[in-house]
Amino acid sequence: MLTYILLSSISLLTAALNLLVIISISHFKQLHTPTNLILLSLAFSDFFVGILMFFQIMLIDGCWFLGDLMCTVYQYVAYIITSAGVGTMVLISIDRYVAICHPLHYSTQITQKRVQFCICLCWICSVIFQSLILKDVLQQPGRYHSCFGECVFYTSHIAGIADLIFSFIVPITVIVLLYMRVFVVAVSQARAMRSNIAAVTLQKSGKVTAKKSELKAARTLGVVIVVFLLCLCPFYCVALTGQDNFVNAASAAFVICLYYFNSCLNPLIYALFYPWFRKSIKIIVTLKILQPDSCDANML
Repeated sequence: MLTYILLSSISLLTAALNLLVIISISHFKQLHTPTNLILLSLAFSDFFVGILMFFQIMLIDGCWFLGDLMCTVYQYVAYIITSAGVGTMVLISIDRYVAICHPLHYSTQITQKRVQFCICLCWICSVIFQSLILKDVLQQPGRYHSCFGECVFYTSHIAGIADLIFSFIVPITVIVLLYMRVFVVAVSQARAMRSNIAAVTLQKSGKVTAKKSELKAARTLGVVIVVFLLCLCPFYCVALTGQDNFVNAASAAFVICLYYFNSCLNPLIYALFYPWFRKSIKIIVTLKILQPDSCDANML
């Protein structure tokens, strides 16, 4: 009972916190930046993860009471949302790479329309890719269930390898490589800002340093990515071991809940590092958001 209460609380907190992020970025015009649009996509993904956690709680003891069709729908939606979340993390890494390593080109290359297009493409690709991965299950819901009340996450061997490569290995490699480059450049620029001599040298050599706010954003989003990797790796480490796709209920529930728990941590990281998020929460909770022209409030 304690486990059910704890997970239900985390699920509710995850949905509520990410809903605050969605309202904040959507409502306040000053927050309509390319980086925040990507965070909005991540918040949508995390919000639905919070909702999915309610269903995952049913699988702790291995019993599913909603039938084969709902099990298939749950599995399909879960794969789409987690896949889109990984894709959004790649977009965050690309955004920070351009902002830190090529600051002069950021405003021209990373526009709101391009970001919106990339976000839509990310979600569409997730839907198409997971439709191919789960084709057998979608065609015949419950075909791999051995008894009534069972809801297993099953994929064929080839589909499992494809999912592992395109949903884990390739995205994580891109994220790590881009952020390693961002980290090196950010450290060198931070040192240059502390030294007038170094700053003058950079100017004479024609190098342009990123804004201090961009460096701070890179640090914050770096924390988001590190936490994401820590929560994601156990889920795919099970797949990398090459064990049978029918993972027992207890192990599956643990790694999936850990993966889902990352969605609760992201808004907490925003609250810790972003003053605009703390300010927006205060406005929303005190219902000042209902006032006329509240969308034009100064949030930065």
